[in-house]
Amino acid sequence: MKTLLQLSAVTKSFGAVRALKGVSFDLHAGEVHALLGENGAGKSTLIKVITGAHQLDGGSIEINGERVARLTPASAHQLGIACIYQQPALFPDLTVAENIGLRLEPMSALRKVNWVTRRQRAKELLKRIGAEILPDAEVRSLSMPEQQLVEIACALGAGARIVIMDEPTASLTHKEQHLLFAVVKDLRASGVGVVYISHRLEEIFQLADRVTVLRDGQSVGTNKVSEINESGMIKLMVGREVSTIYPPSESETGNVVLSLKKLGCASCGVKNISLDVRAGEIVGMAGLVGAGRTELARVLFGIMPADSGEILLNGQLITISTPKEAVAHGIAYVPEDRRRHGVILEMPIAHNMTMAIHDRVFPGAWLRCGAEKQIALDLIRDLAVKAYGPEAPGGSLSGGNQQKVSLARWLATKPKLLILDEPTQGVDVGAKSEIHKIIRRLAKEGLAVLMISSDLPEVLGMSDRIAVMRGGTITAMLPAKTDAHEVMAVALGQTENGAAK
Repeated sequence: MKTLLQLSAVTKSFGAVRALKGVSFDLHAGEVHALLGENGAGKSTLIKVITGAHQLDGGSIEINGERVARLTPASAHQLGIACIYQQPALFPDLTVAENIGLRLEPMSALRKVNWVTRRQRAKELLKRIGAEILPDAEVRSLSMPEQQLVEIACALGAGARIVIMDEPTASLTHKEQHLLFAVVKDLRASGVGVVYISHRLEEIFQLADRVTVLRDGQSVGTNKVSEINESGMIKLMVGREVSTIYPPSESETGNVVLSLKKLGCASCGVKNISLDVRAGEIVGMAGLVGAGRTELARVLFGIMPADSGEILLNGQLITISTPKEAVAHGIAYVPEDRRRHGVILEMPIAHNMTMAIHDRVFPGAWLRCGAEKQIALDLIRDLAVKAYGPEAPGGSLSGGNQQKVSLARWLATKPKLLILDEPTQGVDVGAKSEIHKIIRRLAKEGLAVLMISSDLPEVLGMSDRIAVMRGGTITAMLPAKTDAHEVMAVALGQTENGAAK
C-alpha cells in the first residue's frame, strides 16, 4: 500500500510551550486515518504543519515517498494536500462558482474568465459529491454544511490526494452527515488518503481504517479501528479510564420552578407546549433536528416571544418579551453556537464572564475592575477553567474551556432556571466529563436545568426525565431509564406516547 504522507518525530514549539513532542504519523492511499485527542493535545498544530502553515522545528515530512525540506501553504496545495476546516474559508459575497474558480483557475491579470466553463465545472464538482447547490448561489446564502460541501468540491477539483477533514460534521444534520460519509467513502475508493478528525467516536468506527491518538503533544498509539474499542480510545486520549462521563444523579427534586401551559409561538413553529421543571432536576430535550427544541429555548429566553399559552416561574405568571426580561426573572440560556453567541473570542475571559451582570459590576459610571477580576477568578476556580488568567482572550482557550466561560457568564446571574443548548457539542471526551459533573453539581445545589442535546447517550445519561419533541411540540415525557430505541421511536413518530408531565 502506497504511503502518501509520513511524519517522523515531528516537534514544534511556541516559545517555552512544546506543542508537538516527537509526533509520528503516516497516511496510506485509499485509507481513512482518524486523528483523535483532547483539546490542546496537538491536533491543530499537526494539521498546520502538514498544510505548511507552521514550520516544524525538528523531525521530517515525506510526501509520496520524497522528503520535503520546507513546506508552505502554496507548495502543500501543489503537492495535493487540502484541508476542510470546521469553519469554511470562502468569500461570502461571491458565488459558489466564483469561489471554486478562484481556488482552481490560474491567476493572471490578463486572463479572460470563461464564465460558461467556470459554472459548468462547478456544477460537475458539486454533482460528484451529491450536493444540491446552484453554482450561481451566493456563498452568504448557504448554510454552514453547504459551505463545507463547497470546500470539498474545491479539494476534488484541485486533484487533492491528501484530504484533511477537521470536525466536518460538527454542524451537520443526520442527512448531511450521511452525505458526507458517502463522499469520504468515495474518496477512499478512488485512492485518496483522508485524515479525519472528530470528537464523535461513533464516526470513527463508521469511517476509519486506523486511528492515531495524540495526548499532550505526543502520539500515544496507532491502532486498526477493528482492534480497539471506545473504552480503549478514551483511555489513550485522557490517560485514564473515564467511567463517569455521565455521573449519577445525587440531587433531590424540589418545587416546580418552571411551568409551561399550552405555550406557543407561531413565528417559530412551537405549539401547545406543557412542561414542568423542578428545582434540582435535569430535564433532557430529545428530538430530531428541526423538532423545535432550540426554538423553545429561544421563546423562553425572549428572543422569539410566545404568542399563546402561559409561563409560570415559581408559581407566578410572567411574560417574557426580551432576553433582558428573561434574565431579570432568573432565566439563563447557554446557546448552541458558542463562537457566535457564547464567547467573544477577542475579549478577555473576565469581560466575557461578567457581561450579563455589567450593571451590577459597574454601577453608574464607576469602574470596579478589581471586583470584576475577583468574580472571574472565583468562576475560573469553581468551573476549573484552564486559562493563563482572567485577562486571557476567549479565543486562546480550548473548546471545552470556552464552553465553561459561556456557562460562567450565566451562572454569574445566579439563575433559577438554566437552559443548556448542546452543552458539550464539539468538545473532547475529557471536557465533556467535566461539564457533565458541573451540570450535576448545579442540579444538586437546587438549580432547575433544561438540557437540549442531539447526543442521545448524553440525554439518557444526564436526564432525570426526558421530553421528546416532534413537529414543534412535546409528544412524550419519558423516565430517565428509557431505552434509546424508544426515544428514537417517539422522535420519529413511530409509537403512541401521550404527552404527560
